[in-house]
Amino acid sequence: MPKVKRSRKPPPDGWELIEPTLDELDQKMREAETEPHEGKRKVESLWPIFRLHHQRSRYIFDLFYKRKAISRELYDYCIKESYADKNLIAKWKKQGYENLCCLRCIQTRDTNFGTNCICRVPKSKLEVVILLHYYTISIHCTSVEFPRANYYTILLHYNTTTL
Repeated sequence: MPKVKRSRKPPPDGWELIEPTLDELDQKMREAETEPHEGKRKVESLWPIFRLHHQRSRYIFDLFYKRKAISRELYDYCIKESYADKNLIAKWKKQGYENLCCLRCIQTRDTNFGTNCICRVPKSKLEVVILLHYYTISIHCTSVEFPRANYYTILLHYNTTTL
């Protein structure tokens, strides 16, 4: 697969500081894309790609909004060159979506009953049961903290008795 065509405009100042990390994440993404998918479900083969996409976008988000380590010009360059997902970052800036793993979790068209993903249910309406997150194996999408698990389990289950 050919590399993504980037603009011919030279990158802004500070690029040389974040370039090694972005190159490393890009290399991991290419490995994840070429990884064999035999014996996996269709959605399982996408899990490493979703995880790396989130990691790359979160890296740029943290550098600009949390640590204020990069300039607005460099941030805009990263967004323009598709190093980060601007829609996902826009959601992270909103209250309640600070730890959103992907935009697929809030899209209602991908579910049977037009609802959000199970990881968007408030903690007060959940009971702890090991359940596999179907699309992204997310373990902490909501703003509240959940017990940590590995990437293949999510400690959430919708409690229907509290409705």
